[in-house]
Amino acid sequence: MQIKSLVYTACAASMFLFSCKNDFLEIQPTDKIAENTVLTDTAVFESYVMNRYIGARLQDKEGDGTDPGFGRGFEYSMWSSITDESIYNNDDNTWLIQKGLLAPENVGMAGTIWPRSYRSIRECNFALNGLPDLKMSETHKAWLKAELQFIRAFRYHDLIRNYGGVVLMGDKVLQLSDNLQDPALFTRATLKESIDYTVAQLDEAAAFLPENNSGVWAQGRATKGAALALKARLLLYAASPLYNAGTWANAATAAQAVISLNKYSIYQGGYDKLFLSADNNNEIIFARLYTRNAGHCHLEIANGPNSYGGWGGNLPLQNLVDDYEMAATGKPITDGTSGYVAATPYVGRDPRFYYTISYNGGTYRGATIETFTPGGKDSKDGPDNWNTSKTGYYLKKFMNDAYPLQNPWGNAGFQPWIYMRYAEVLLNFAEAANEAYGPDVVPAGSTLSARAALNLVRTRTGVNMPAVAAGATQASLRDEIRYERRVELAFEEHRYYDVRRWQIAMVTENKPALGITITKTGNTYTYATKVALDGRKFEKQHYWLPIPRAEILASSNKLPQNADY
Repeated sequence: MQIKSLVYTACAASMFLFSCKNDFLEIQPTDKIAENTVLTDTAVFESYVMNRYIGARLQDKEGDGTDPGFGRGFEYSMWSSITDESIYNNDDNTWLIQKGLLAPENVGMAGTIWPRSYRSIRECNFALNGLPDLKMSETHKAWLKAELQFIRAFRYHDLIRNYGGVVLMGDKVLQLSDNLQDPALFTRATLKESIDYTVAQLDEAAAFLPENNSGVWAQGRATKGAALALKARLLLYAASPLYNAGTWANAATAAQAVISLNKYSIYQGGYDKLFLSADNNNEIIFARLYTRNAGHCHLEIANGPNSYGGWGGNLPLQNLVDDYEMAATGKPITDGTSGYVAATPYVGRDPRFYYTISYNGGTYRGATIETFTPGGKDSKDGPDNWNTSKTGYYLKKFMNDAYPLQNPWGNAGFQPWIYMRYAEVLLNFAEAANEAYGPDVVPAGSTLSARAALNLVRTRTGVNMPAVAAGATQASLRDEIRYERRVELAFEEHRYYDVRRWQIAMVTENKPALGITITKTGNTYTYATKVALDGRKFEKQHYWLPIPRAEILASSNKLPQNADY
């Protein structure tokens, strides 16, 4: 959510826990809002709360003219580019993660999750501690408290899914004058304790958050549905093999609570249009919204093909392309009865392929993509060839062709970034219900089976993939659900966490990062796979990120590091 920031800053000896007040200064800085103003002026306080949806820019290319929100979102290197979805064309601190070179001293583009999250948690705690003394109605206080609990819980959820068990700060706002040698400040809770705390915070928030917000930022602020959807996601993680800290039945019940609100639905305007606007879009549960003159990464130029002046940023891998099923049969291309023809590899695929990936022969801005050689305008033989795709593909999802690609500054990039949407909730329910009850059992209190929930996503208007028929086994439906998450949620920051929680990353993340070489001879194309990025590697310790060395040192080495780092 883009709001002009009211900046409240704390001088940090460590972004993890510490802050200091400049009591020795007699002059109030003119570029900051004083603490007592935030805590006494209700309008300023509410603006402070709203600005907690964004965080500090701690690393190069996090945001572009504005501060980052949750996750990577519309930044240059997306989270997809440290998975088997894509690679980033000119590195941007992603290649070391793809190559398994993560270390506490260098976490690449993933290095700011810990400090930004704890900074945000402290900022939320500051507001929560000051809220009771504000002069406003108790009803409004309860709403703002719930909003702060949601934001804080989102930060904890981000910490948990990246690091495992975390330090739970409660409502503390620590100062340098406090006893910073207290071992409790650096004691990491267990994974289950961390999840239970965060879920309890979301339950409290959901009880007081509105089902609907009003105004221009309605989908950019927390609602009951957003709190329940985040709870459902976290409980799905908790039940997964890597976590082993919850039950599939509880995860299914949590997802059903969102479904039972009867507020959200699958967007019927087409999968390609789903990501372009928040207007009249009941699939969006929680999103970051942008507006004109709110600068950030302009997606079209950052990811567009080189012949259009694009920089070819996040480049889809052949690994992902090969996983799109055939539309007519719903079968993978490796199945001899699927209808796949190797000589025409892009014909007849799952429609989401065409809405997600720009490929040789595909349409783009009224023209045709040409990644073939020799002579293809979007290949190394085209203009601006230093931005040529290393994989032979370009990202199409999220792109709005109505926005200018060249000289887009201030005139493009107004799409919402969707943190949670209804399709994810349905897939969360399908996975949890299948694991708990099997494909066709309708759990108590629900109106859907796992298979029915999956088919609502799979057969959405504009996709119309064949429904999974009755008779599927639990194992076969598990495969279908994992496929659906792979293609439906591609590039939305799910794949990284899915392959880890399923504990299949040792397979998926150790496969070479593949691309395609297309050679044109006359009117004939030949296709050969290639390695687009050398040395891709994943080891057991990479199931969790290392805590940055700076945070360990700031704790005087009291904060425990994750195993094998």
